[in-house]
Amino acid sequence: MIEPSLTVTLDGHRGAYRPGEILSGQYQLDGAQSDQVEALEVSVLWYTQGKGDEDLAVHFFKRFSKDHRDQIDARHPGRFSTLLPNSPLSYEGMILKIRWCVRVRLFLIGGRELVDERPFQLGHIPAAKSVPP
Repeated sequence: MIEPSLTVTLDGHRGAYRPGEILSGQYQLDGAQSDQVEALEVSVLWYTQGKGDEDLAVHFFKRFSKDHRDQIDARHPGRFSTLLPNSPLSYEGMILKIRWCVRVRLFLIGGRELVDERPFQLGHIPAAKSVPP
């Protein structure tokens, strides 16, 4: 039996985008049948890493579910597209980092969950540099 897998790709295989650009791509499920899928979620989000509380905000979210009679066809790639916001921009600081990603979560019947993320950079802020003492 083949283990199900989930893959997210960004159109043009780009890693950096400007605010106001369209981010688009696809997700592909392999090794599972459509009748094994309970739900699928696609989100574009940002989160912080570093000292203090970690924040997370969702910019784009779409859920497909058998409960709502959505068609989830595991044989064909699914597509997503969203207009990127002006902020927050990606940032690689010494204390705080702001990261963006596309996250696809697949919920299989029986409780199993598959997740794939594709990180990307929004905007361009030079990385922080440490100051010598």
